[in-house]
Amino acid sequence: QAQLVESGGGLVQAGGSLRLSCAASGRTFSSDAMGWFRQAPGKEREFVAAITCSGDDTVYADSVKGRFTISTENAKNTAYLQMNSLKPEDTAVYYCAAKYGRINYHRPTSYAYWGQGTQVTVSS
Repeated sequence: QAQLVESGGGLVQAGGSLRLSCAASGRTFSSDAMGWFRQAPGKEREFVAAITCSGDDTVYADSVKGRFTISTENAKNTAYLQMNSLKPEDTAVYYCAAKYGRINYHRPTSYAYWGQGTQVTVSS
């Protein structure tokens, strides 16, 4: 059974940085792409970023473009989300996910595996 475990969340002041990690075990990294989503209280889960497991393609939500960077380290079966210039509106639970196929990166329903989430809180 595939498992994804996120870490690296926490409390940070606006303008600060955090790096989230997503460690995969099991058959996950036979997947084609990894994604990060977030969900704030009372809101739907929204796409943040995605990367192919080969690292040759990345996609970002407009709201994080230029501030967040997604990457993978296949030797460690780990995906990362480097978050810089954080804003209070980035506050949410962040989830990593793994999918098959290289389309529909923005759709949560296209992902087969999910982590449990890690809280990110940005204070003003």
